[in-house]
Amino acid sequence: MSTALATRVAPPVVRAWWRDAAGLTAWLSVLFVVALWVSGRGLQGLSSDFLTSTGRLTGLLSADLLLLQVLLMARIPWVERSYGQDELARRHRLVGFTSITLLAGHLVLITLGYAATDRSGVLAEAWALVTTYPGMLLATAGTAALAMVAVTSVRAARRRLRYESWHLLHLYAYLGAGLALPHQLWTGADFTASPVATAFWWTTYASAAGAVLVFRVGRPVWLNVRHRLVVEKVVPGGRGIVSVYLSGRDLDRLPVAAGQFFVWRFASGPGWTRGKPFSLSAAPDGHRLRITAKDLGEGSRRLATLRPGTPALFEGPYGRLTGTVRKGRKIALFASGIGITPLRALLEELPFGPGEAVLFQRTGNPADLLFRRELDDLAARRGIRIHYLLGRRSRDRASWLPAGYAPVPDEQVLRHLVPDIADHDVYVCGPDAWTGAVLDSARLAGVPADRVHAERFAW
Repeated sequence: MSTALATRVAPPVVRAWWRDAAGLTAWLSVLFVVALWVSGRGLQGLSSDFLTSTGRLTGLLSADLLLLQVLLMARIPWVERSYGQDELARRHRLVGFTSITLLAGHLVLITLGYAATDRSGVLAEAWALVTTYPGMLLATAGTAALAMVAVTSVRAARRRLRYESWHLLHLYAYLGAGLALPHQLWTGADFTASPVATAFWWTTYASAAGAVLVFRVGRPVWLNVRHRLVVEKVVPGGRGIVSVYLSGRDLDRLPVAAGQFFVWRFASGPGWTRGKPFSLSAAPDGHRLRITAKDLGEGSRRLATLRPGTPALFEGPYGRLTGTVRKGRKIALFASGIGITPLRALLEELPFGPGEAVLFQRTGNPADLLFRRELDDLAARRGIRIHYLLGRRSRDRASWLPAGYAPVPDEQVLRHLVPDIADHDVYVCGPDAWTGAVLDSARLAGVPADRVHAERFAW
């Protein structure tokens, strides 16, 4: 390892108990909300006014899950490093869709319950609730914002949107959460039913707002002011590939590790405020950073037009595809397409002996192999075994291997190429379906679940 690498600030550690603590806190908040409903005579209300009482419960649970969803979006470092982007994204979608479903149930049940009590029509009651109850117009606007976020988060809708557009729309979840607060303050009896309930909800809202302000705003501002990154040079790599080298101040103090990514904004040209995630394609050495991208859309295409000296604004680092999750000495890395970028950085930074690392790089066309010369050089210097998986994949089955391997199950091929694969930490980065096929093979080949580390190209 070079001196520059050795003197960099150590990457953040991942405490085993962080994940358990975060999950326990989330479940305790849900149970506490149910307890508040019970203490507010929610159970007794089931017999006298079932619709309204159930509507209260669904509304409380929806509000709590909405705030948990905001916390999942807040990029809290210890939470993000404990779960990783894949798991956080999955939980974020699950919590989000559950919250919006409960919110819809709350609206329907409360309207039906109030209509039954007032002996009025459902539509007339809904109109009266929105127009006469304090805070309801704002809550309605917030509900519309949340519904838009939910609709655009459906997988089919996400595929039709650019990442930048989807990301911008997703920020409306913060607006939806904020617009719901006046409604709870002014008309939510369960919010102010007791000092305990009031303290709980104010603390939860303040925690969510504080996390967003500190970790989505304050921390990125502080890191950018401290390190002042600028584009040093732009190097085209052919076939739509471009690498951007960045320099700045005190980069040896930037807490980043190989395998992580940043959300980047380059202050050049229209649309520069829209962030785009790119992984480091070289191990950070304390002097400069490098990202590499393929022309897959407007965000990555703009990198080729950057000029030296262009200011670079960043959020991060993010991701847990790093050496901090490693369990043993041996590593097996699987990359498809541009997914080689974080794994190439890992091969440069991680400590291992000759023969203890193996790389599988998948591409349909040999001309699209990224970092071929750099990887061959690393292999010669560090004793890395490299398998280039070239050609089209089989159309008859979900496989991470080229079609030529089709007669043999993937896990058998894996065990043949790496007989002791179960003793390796497996790192995977690539498109969603391809990554899933690799993970299935690793599991069937006997790799323990805690030795599998993946990052998918899904958002």
